[in-house]
Amino acid sequence: MDQVYRLTRRAAASNASVLLLGETGTGKELIATALHRLSARGSGPLVKVNCGALTESLLESELFGHVRGAFTGAVANRTGRFEAAHTGTIFLDEINSTSLLLQVKLLRVLQEREFERVGDTQTVRVDVRVVAAANCDLSELVQEGRFREDLYWRLNVIPIRLPPLRERREDIPALVSYFLKLYGAANNRHVDRVRKDALQALQDYHWPGNVRELQNYAERAIVMADGDELTSDLLPECVVGGAPPPRVSGVPADIDSLVQAVVRTGLDDAGASADNLHDRIVSRIEKELLSQVMAECNDVQIKAAARLGINRNTLHKKLHDYGLDGG
Repeated sequence: MDQVYRLTRRAAASNASVLLLGETGTGKELIATALHRLSARGSGPLVKVNCGALTESLLESELFGHVRGAFTGAVANRTGRFEAAHTGTIFLDEINSTSLLLQVKLLRVLQEREFERVGDTQTVRVDVRVVAAANCDLSELVQEGRFREDLYWRLNVIPIRLPPLRERREDIPALVSYFLKLYGAANNRHVDRVRKDALQALQDYHWPGNVRELQNYAERAIVMADGDELTSDLLPECVVGGAPPPRVSGVPADIDSLVQAVVRTGLDDAGASADNLHDRIVSRIEKELLSQVMAECNDVQIKAAARLGINRNTLHKKLHDYGLDGG
């Protein structure tokens, strides 16, 4: 993390694009905010966009804006996020979820600092610093043909990797102390001590949800505590060793049988070709998983998204794409 802080301070002093890499919950948005505030653009706007939360057409309009009549529902001109970020910084989270077509347009903005609103022919020029983030290895997506190589190199001027919490367990005591103070003040509670066995359990846990998961457990402990000490009974069973870790991936216990059934169906389908069999199987499995998790969570999207370890907007988009939203 010392290296992350040094890179953040050095990168903030420039106008170069920054690519933040790390698992969900490692703090990429916090680093993006720090890059903006420590830069000469700190007095300008910081605009954040979750690229995984919108469909391609909606994301294009969100980023570049549109003019009245550009598409059904465009009843007025709208300023896009790039325009709103003029003289400041735009943070593109989950950049790996963008389509190849949209990546072409993003590349132009990075290279030429100009674009057209959807449905318009007038060119808009902007002065924007771009910070992007991905929760996967973009170089692998480039090799698979799912992410443009030229855009990758434009974004990857200054890469900053945020390590998962399991790789920096020595930070856990300081993080716990910080979150206890933060949520203690917010809830008018005072839990300022951590029992030794509770701290040991926190440091031994593998943290699949990273700092965000730790933050969640600290807030829970503040609410549930009777005294001024965080004890092991205030922690989830998965942390203290009394139960298996939560399936944040949302994968059900019978995943093997599910995969086998879907594969068999795909192989038996006369219309399935070797070229699209992989994509069809992956889509079928994802749809089945979403359906099962939503059923187990009583169709509560916030709960299902937490279990799946994804953003609620991302879940909403996937449910819509698979026709599971009841629409």
